[in-house]
Amino acid sequence: MRCLSCHKLSLKRFCIDCQTRLLTPSVSKRKLASLEVYSFFRYQHIEDLLLTKHTAQGFSIYRALAEISLKPFITKFLLELQQKVYILGIDESIKNGYSHVALLTHKMKTPLSQVLHAKLIANNPITYAGKTLQYRLAHPRNFYYSGRSNIEVILVDDIVTTGTTLQEASSVLAHNGVKVLFALTLADAKS
Repeated sequence: MRCLSCHKLSLKRFCIDCQTRLLTPSVSKRKLASLEVYSFFRYQHIEDLLLTKHTAQGFSIYRALAEISLKPFITKFLLELQQKVYILGIDESIKNGYSHVALLTHKMKTPLSQVLHAKLIANNPITYAGKTLQYRLAHPRNFYYSGRSNIEVILVDDIVTTGTTLQEASSVLAHNGVKVLFALTLADAKS
């Protein structure tokens, strides 16, 4: 196969050169009220890759980004934690044949981390891309949680912009007896 970035022959979706030069995660932290959000990339650095999320090529790209960032993170985190944790994707609704958030959470499955697929779904499937904070606040996602209570979870989404989605999801989970440890995103649009 060919590298998705430079098109050289490669055994992986991104060759070692491109992973090192362009896709080395640089973790940043952002605080949203009481929720800590860790992001692996700056939005502007991988914007073209993120915008493929509802395309056929996006399937491969999101899996590769999760392999580069989320998988090593959860492996290292669980070595230090040494207890079971649950991984919960935000709105793993299927669009164009797959859920880009489910691709991210799937790569985080380990013996100590259980992925709760499609347990936090938005009843209002509105798109926030390019919308203002006021619009986002006036049109909540109205999440419905159908998973277990009395557990600790790590929230996962692809991008954090204003943080309204993550805060609303965290609030719904708290109301359902779920403790959110922190959130992970591929990219932070504000950093």
